[in-house]
Amino acid sequence: MSQDPDYSERRTRQRFVARRWGAVCFWVSIDGGERQALNDLSLEGFSYPLDTPPEQPRRFTFSLHLEGIPDTIRGQAETMNHVLGEGGGQLGCRFLSFDDDGERRLHEWLTTHVMATATVRISEQEAAEIVRGPSLI
Repeated sequence: MSQDPDYSERRTRQRFVARRWGAVCFWVSIDGGERQALNDLSLEGFSYPLDTPPEQPRRFTFSLHLEGIPDTIRGQAETMNHVLGEGGGQLGCRFLSFDDDGERRLHEWLTTHVMATATVRISEQEAAEIVRGPSLI
């Protein structure tokens, strides 16, 4: 995959680990394929494990899934960067568009996720602000 700076990771909003209580809770299906566990998710994009980088950047259709919820969020995304680490590789992707009210539903999913995983009690409004706000890392 190209190392062109136009394709580097640029998420500015907070990323959330796609696990809850040690289990994967967010999944993606790409171009109608099998569900794959996400590493992280934000309002801007997501990453998932992928050892071999794609040959070139590409656009694709996605379906996001939240464990235990029959609803899906669909839209278009594009590959951004591939990073190798100790545990293997991961591919970062950026959302381009959402079908229907997918962006609103993603915000709701992430707000609920923040409330459920917070180590201190926070309100729904505080969780929503964390989801909308800038990266804290």
